[in-house]
Amino acid sequence: MLAIWPIQKMVFLELQRFNAETLGLKQDVKPILGSTTRFKDVKGADEAKAELEEIVHNLRDPKERLVPFFSCSGSAFDEMYVGVGARRIRDLFSTAKKLSPCVIFIDEIDAVGGKRSHNRLTPFLNMTLNQLLVELDGFNQNEGIIVIGATYFPESLDKALVRPGRFDQYVNVPNPDVEGRRQILESHMSKIVKGNDVDIMIIARGTPGFSGADLANLVNVAALRAAMNDANVVNMDDFEFAKDKILMGNERKSAIISEENRRITAFHEAGHALVAIHTVGALPVHKATIVPRGSTLGMVIQLPDKDLTSRSRKQMLASLDVSMGGRVAEELIFGASEVTLL
Repeated sequence: MLAIWPIQKMVFLELQRFNAETLGLKQDVKPILGSTTRFKDVKGADEAKAELEEIVHNLRDPKERLVPFFSCSGSAFDEMYVGVGARRIRDLFSTAKKLSPCVIFIDEIDAVGGKRSHNRLTPFLNMTLNQLLVELDGFNQNEGIIVIGATYFPESLDKALVRPGRFDQYVNVPNPDVEGRRQILESHMSKIVKGNDVDIMIIARGTPGFSGADLANLVNVAALRAAMNDANVVNMDDFEFAKDKILMGNERKSAIISEENRRITAFHEAGHALVAIHTVGALPVHKATIVPRGSTLGMVIQLPDKDLTSRSRKQMLASLDVSMGGRVAEELIFGASEVTLL
């Protein structure tokens, strides 16, 4: 048996769709079957995709191009009645063995594979996991079944589940780097009409730490804004709006701010921007705004040319200088006694 699980969830398989009624599954334990997503559709996770492609390639029947794909959630096994999980596990694996070679994908496997409790008053809580362990031990090398589990909390899994012979291969799917984000954005933007002013690389640079789902949401928010404005295309301003909304929240257009506070905010943000522009080692300034968002009255946004995997002493000192630039600007314009605390 081959068994792996990615640390972060991933849709990746190029597998055949099947009708649930033809699988002989009981009505209350039907897994979700099939996927229209292919390996070629996955962007920004090349190393993880390569590992999975190799495993699935070795699984495929020489006479067939595709194999069955069972997909279900870990929480689905006990979602109706406590104690039925073990039976559902048996039914799932029994059907999979009849249709091997195949893939079983259990999403959020920590819901069924979490560390077992030693509370003797509730032994039924461990029955589902115990049955899963038995099924995983029951595979022969030639049965052609791959079991894949996905979780955000690998540390919560029971030790018996992750020992050699069960889930013994690990595929880490990290958040994409800047090039990966560009590829993901390009894939999602292919489904909309974007304006000529859209620079995908600028958007990718401005979204460090975004997952694939975050980037999909960004494109969706931008498209919704364009639709609300009756625009024919989604332009760069829509994407900037979407990014700012996700990172900082909606604009507080109804906020009542005095002219004095607006003036202070303008000089404060200008101080940040000027120090960033004239300090060696500081990140390039992308945008400065005094439009209130969330808990901020304004901000200066700096974008790196590429993802930062490490920072030098010069860069860290430059970051400190930029952080103090707003306070220094207030002191120079309004005096030391008028410097704001927020």
